Amino acid sequence: MITQFTSGVSISVECEYQPEYSNPENMHYMFAYRITIENTSQYTIQLMNRHWDIFDSMGERNEVDGEGVVGKQPILEPGEIHQYVSGCNLKSEIGYMQGFYTMRRTADNHLFEVNIPRFNLIASFKLN
Repeated sequence: MITQFTSGVSISVECEYQPEYSNPENMHYMFAYRITIENTSQYTIQLMNRHWDIFDSMGERNEVDGEGVVGKQPILEPGEIHQYVSGCNLKSEIGYMQGFYTMRRTADNHLFEVNIPRFNLIASFKLN
């Protein structure tokens, strides 16, 4: 698990290769990742947007921007945690993701960015 703190918010990431949803013969490698967002600040915050930079060892880079995460814009009171699972597919067996969330402090609508730590996407058969 990889964890990073930014502006009173902790982001932790766990990632796993999904061989049952992958098809290496067709250059399709599927990865699932679990994100845990913890509000360690004294303010209520809301996750508004996400930005991802996705890289694979074939040299391909993709950017993904959107509202919220998996269809939600969760509100977290101080000390609360939000967790979700999502996925990413690559054309190669090795890559990585990194990005940031745009958060809103509900008391004054102040927007700020929270870094999502870089995490590797590596097919399990490449680890041996």
